[in-house]
Amino acid sequence: MPGHGSLIPRYGRARRDPALAVLEGLHPLKHALRFGATVLEAACTDRVRLEQLASQLAPDVSAQMLALAHEIPADVFAQLAPLLPSTGVIALAERPVVDPVAVLADTRRAPVILLEDPRDLGNLGACVRVCAAADAAAVLSTGGHDPWHPDALRGAAGLHYALPVARLPGGLPEVEGSDRSLLALDPNGAPLHPAALPDRAILAFGTERHGLSPELLARADERVAIPMRPGVSSLNLATSVAAVLFAWRLSEHAPHG
Repeated sequence: MPGHGSLIPRYGRARRDPALAVLEGLHPLKHALRFGATVLEAACTDRVRLEQLASQLAPDVSAQMLALAHEIPADVFAQLAPLLPSTGVIALAERPVVDPVAVLADTRRAPVILLEDPRDLGNLGACVRVCAAADAAAVLSTGGHDPWHPDALRGAAGLHYALPVARLPGGLPEVEGSDRSLLALDPNGAPLHPAALPDRAILAFGTERHGLSPELLARADERVAIPMRPGVSSLNLATSVAAVLFAWRLSEHAPHG
């Protein structure tokens, strides 16, 4: 752990470093450790309180957490993040290197989630959290937002480390010989039947306001819609992802256990 005076610029640089992840709070740190992240350092405001919280909420990784955590003055801690974690701990970890082509070549039956140009980082993080819970194969996103931004990590409670998460700066690549079907979530599509979803599908979700782009819709093998009550125009992005993924997971089509 560097001296207190160097922590503030170090954490500021880390927020812009594509090789690092800033874990704001106990739950992101807990999940990062649980899923094998290389955590470089952690700072806390009250080591005794952290020990109590870790023993209650993360007993499986509490020893690792406490070995990393160094207590620092509250005024220094207050400058390490724009929104201070109420649990009084913040950490830096290495980001894993994710190869999108390798992700798409994965032979697991689980679907890959594609988020086209998501606009809200907290919502993007909530999608990652849902995908980790449903055991999706990966989360890939397009557009300008970094899915590993600290705000997205906070929204995901650090569950980026539970599955591959990456941005596709050039859009969804064409993978020669791929047997993955591209299914576009579109309100004008056919009603979703979870048991009919093909293995290893790419499930594409657009923004709440604009939906998917014409270009991605044109590439889709099929368009499907979430059945909803008339008059309800749309669902929150993370809610849509959760509805489709858990419909798939709870269907007879999906593997269990």
